[in-house]
Amino acid sequence: MSLIFQVEILDSKTKEQLCFLDKVEPHSSVGDINRLFHKSYPKWYPARQAVSLDPKGKALRDDDVLQNLAVGTSATFYFRDLGPQLGWTIVFLTEYMGPLLICLLFSHHVVKYVLKKKMTFCRLFETIFVHRFSNGTMPLRAIISNCAYYWGFEAWLAYYINHPLYTPPSYGETQVSYALIIFMLCEGGNFSIHWSLNSLKCEGAKCRRFPHPSKNPFTWLFYFVSCPNYTYEVGAWVGLSIMTQCVPGEQLPGFVQMTIWAKGKHKTWSLRTTQTSASSDIHIN
Repeated sequence: MSLIFQVEILDSKTKEQLCFLDKVEPHSSVGDINRLFHKSYPKWYPARQAVSLDPKGKALRDDDVLQNLAVGTSATFYFRDLGPQLGWTIVFLTEYMGPLLICLLFSHHVVKYVLKKKMTFCRLFETIFVHRFSNGTMPLRAIISNCAYYWGFEAWLAYYINHPLYTPPSYGETQVSYALIIFMLCEGGNFSIHWSLNSLKCEGAKCRRFPHPSKNPFTWLFYFVSCPNYTYEVGAWVGLSIMTQCVPGEQLPGFVQMTIWAKGKHKTWSLRTTQTSASSDIHIN
């Protein structure tokens, strides 16, 4: 006879009981529990919920299974409201459409505008048709800081590039041409990596499989780094800086943020690879 769990959900701040779930199946996931909790509190839809085993502990993943957690048959979860959430497609469209319009306001040269915004058009296309996101939403409050970052730095860059006293590249068309080649190659590489990540065979939207190089030469960077898309991103900004002879202010904070993301993804993929290898060894033995 299979075990039946009882799940108590408390407010992480007040420790007040919010919900008591009786007769929960052991194979139920945290996502299943979130959906059951949502029935009692419609305003807290699953994407707004963060539950943990400790009031100040790390939030559990939606795919964590109840019977695999360090709990008895009477489990206690602590709930935290993450606030209103937005889908990632809306988030990225908002972040990238802003710079596109801002640059248009500052622009005096159509050709320069079109060359510079190829990267933004590519981002919009990838957001709609290519990207797969590990988390379904972003907190509404976070998009304010994100838009301030993207829109603010774009306004600053567009101001200098389109200023009447702007100095053209020192080596003229040669500098622009070579820099444009670097920029386009890196953008092609970035797109190729995103397409490769999207093509991984995974269950659902979440995917923690380690990607591998394919016949596409752009993906061969996977032999050297875990997140080649970030490497190509930096390369594209370097190409743009050489082409315009202007260093965008967002390069440094962007590089720092991508480094943090890359380390997190490398750790996740390395852990998953180790677990997979261990499971294979056990099966073979």
